[in-house]
Amino acid sequence: MSATPLQNRVTPTGEIVADPARGTLMGNRGCLHRADRTLGVTRWRSKMWICCVLRWRDVRRDVMPPGRWTALFFLDEATALSAGHRPCGYCRRDAYASFTGAWRRAAGLARPPRAGEMDAALHAERVDSRTRQKRTRPAVAGELPEGVMVRHDGTCGLLAGKRFLPWTHRGYLAPVALRADRRVELLTPPSTVAAIGAGYRPLLHPSAGASLA
Repeated sequence: MSATPLQNRVTPTGEIVADPARGTLMGNRGCLHRADRTLGVTRWRSKMWICCVLRWRDVRRDVMPPGRWTALFFLDEATALSAGHRPCGYCRRDAYASFTGAWRRAAGLARPPRAGEMDAALHAERVDSRTRQKRTRPAVAGELPEGVMVRHDGTCGLLAGKRFLPWTHRGYLAPVALRADRRVELLTPPSTVAAIGAGYRPLLHPSAGASLA
């Protein structure tokens, strides 16, 4: 009998759920789990929400070490960015440099932003301070860059190649044509949307194919 999956898979809306599917990236928001390896009501302990590689120098780590951190898993980077995470500056240094460079260009800054500056901006954009729920925004599909996540007709998915790719824990489903004037619910935080629009290219699950090529 297979083990019950831990509650550590993240959806494009930032929810943390239990699902046996494997992700292509991991990350964390601090220690969210209890001694019995289940989650309580807390969904972050820090404003530093990062997205990391699955393997780093062959180091094997417990995904829920007591009192330290809770490993979270994402289908791909587009999912992580939609949930409000950013590239880790340690294990994904090149991606981090590309992301901060795109952020700088989009914001018209004289220098790349520091990690803490991005974390503060993203936290204000991803979470409603009163309800502690994810903040989303109305948008027009044709005005968004490819690589962001939206909700369309009640389904979360990726905008790619002027199409909508429905999201699942195991990968993207067959793409659906989406009119440029179609109104959607934007899930990816605005600062990240701007960085993607300025040239950052998130890593996609293989099921997305060459959608952003």
